[in-house]
Amino acid sequence: MRTTVIPKRSRTGRAQRFAAATAATLAAALLLAGCAPASGGSGSGDATAKTVSGGQLKLGRAAAVDSLDLNQQITANNAFAIDQVFEPLVSFDETGKIVPWLAEKYEIDQAGLVYTFTLRSGVKFSDGTAMTPADVVFSLQRHLKVGGPLPLEAPIASIEPGSGDAAKNTVVITLKQAYTPFLSELSGFANGIFPKDFGGKTEAEFFKKPVGTGPFAVESWDPNGDLVFAKNTHYWQSGKPHLDKLVYTVVPDDTQLQQQLTAGQIDAIEDVPASAAKQLGSGSATKLVKTGSWEIEQLFFNTQDPRFADEHVRRAIAHALDRDGITKATTFGTAEVANSLIPPTIEYSADTEKGIALGFDTEAAKAELAKSKYPKGFETTLMIASGNSQRAQIAQIVQEALAKIGITVKIEQIDLAAFRERFKAYKFDFMINSGQSDAPDPNGLVTFQADPDGFSKSYWTHYTDAKVTELMHEGRTTPDGDARKKIYVEIQQILAQQVPYIPLFYPSNLKATTAKVQGLVVRPNGSIRFQDAWISK
Repeated sequence: MRTTVIPKRSRTGRAQRFAAATAATLAAALLLAGCAPASGGSGSGDATAKTVSGGQLKLGRAAAVDSLDLNQQITANNAFAIDQVFEPLVSFDETGKIVPWLAEKYEIDQAGLVYTFTLRSGVKFSDGTAMTPADVVFSLQRHLKVGGPLPLEAPIASIEPGSGDAAKNTVVITLKQAYTPFLSELSGFANGIFPKDFGGKTEAEFFKKPVGTGPFAVESWDPNGDLVFAKNTHYWQSGKPHLDKLVYTVVPDDTQLQQQLTAGQIDAIEDVPASAAKQLGSGSATKLVKTGSWEIEQLFFNTQDPRFADEHVRRAIAHALDRDGITKATTFGTAEVANSLIPPTIEYSADTEKGIALGFDTEAAKAELAKSKYPKGFETTLMIASGNSQRAQIAQIVQEALAKIGITVKIEQIDLAAFRERFKAYKFDFMINSGQSDAPDPNGLVTFQADPDGFSKSYWTHYTDAKVTELMHEGRTTPDGDARKKIYVEIQQILAQQVPYIPLFYPSNLKATTAKVQGLVVRPNGSIRFQDAWISK
């Protein structure tokens, strides 16, 4: 999961683009965009138009890229730049289906332990050198060594080139035991492939201007500002990318983003605020691309805080919030109210199961608070990232709702960088952020938000439950089917009752472009396949 902590969300795959965080992390909309007929599909543009090669596309986004080390990152601002440079063995398409990528095919033995990947012939890195099995082995072993926020959780016994004649084009990964979400895990951006031994450079040197198999290569980069990509002329997909250059430009103000898009100063916006979606989708100068997502806007509790360590307090707050009202008031028809942790776009979601979420009931909220150690209520602080009007509105609704049951809430808005630092250090009472899966299997999201030993310690809530942990591990080894579904539904039921966080709504992916941008393919994790994009004349 990734936390997507860009003014719009947090990036999780574990989730949050926080953003992610990312980032990590992964919620409401952050950026503003342009206008034109709204699209319900995954791509933008006229499918009948003739593709034009060349030109530059400038993408407006809220946060700068500050690292390109794929194994060390989780936030959306970095992840969605990394995935233009590096690519994994398998990927997922705009529907979330796992598809071969740098591997043209893969085979799994009957026991589910040995995965043999046959590499595509002719794949080259952006410096023109051929990709080999040795590069794949080095890349994945480096990820195992580093771990990072999106580690390879699979019980890997070995990663080796194939034997005999197959050594030239195959990689064999052997597991210690069956691990159902393995392919899904491999499809994440953190498992991209790069040259063995970093192409003879130090790690620090390599990641300042990395070499990968992706459609673009870094031309220039200001970690506090813009990033300019140049076309990878050695890209393995014939005729792609269509663009000569792709520019990520930082515009932290929503209004400026919309104005620049409408004026044609930028060509696309990475995240469109829900409040702007209708306007941007109804004009002639711009287009809105709206697709389903793997994201959940949530209220997170720091359970190290004695007040929020009290389950009755958390349940009281859950009953006090009208999630349906919050969704209607703040998402302008672009999102669906959330009833469970796993969104309906991911398999085994319990969103439609009856009785999962605690319902809006002020009297029940008061009764729960009366059972707590704080029956007369208390004062607390709700932390949000500044610059996000949607989250500011949600915070005000939460403040008003909790006042009715005796909880006085102060709203603290701080800049994005400080927001990230604070919640990662557990220096918050409760916060609004979002989680987002980076891959199509439910394990990623559950691990990121419910594993007390994982990178994020249950998404920085420090929530721990022995039964959830047991079920989480069981879900990883149970084959897909009814038995596995039962496991994930039970996990969602427990989380909904114990409420370490409150899923509020499932946002849509909202992007906007000028009318000239064609072929923009958006995937459920919010990433864009820019190799398919082009600019009409």
